[in-house]
Amino acid sequence: QVQLVESGGGLVQPGGSLRLSCAASGIIFRLGAMGWFRQCPGKERELVATLSNGGSTNYADFAKGRFTISRDNAKNTVYLQMNSLKPEDTAVYYCWGFFSRDFWGQGTQVNVSS
Repeated sequence: QVQLVESGGGLVQPGGSLRLSCAASGIIFRLGAMGWFRQCPGKERELVATLSNGGSTNYADFAKGRFTISRDNAKNTVYLQMNSLKPEDTAVYYCWGFFSRDFWGQGTQVNVSS
């Protein structure tokens, strides 16, 4: 059974940083693409960043220069380092994995507010 479990969300002030983690189980982690999506209040889910099993990355425009996606295949974990956070980054952040089909985590809430 495939499971993706996010952690690391919370409340942070504007300009601050957070690192999200997503631990995967039930799959051969190194073979799949991983990524992060988010759903801001009142909006549809959108891509934040993806990372292929070959190391190629793709970022949404709003994430470029502020967010960094990385993975540790030995720990079956993908990370999202978020810096210079803005109030508009407030959202539920979802871990995504593609292993023959899409898999999703349950989401972790990020609130950026003073």
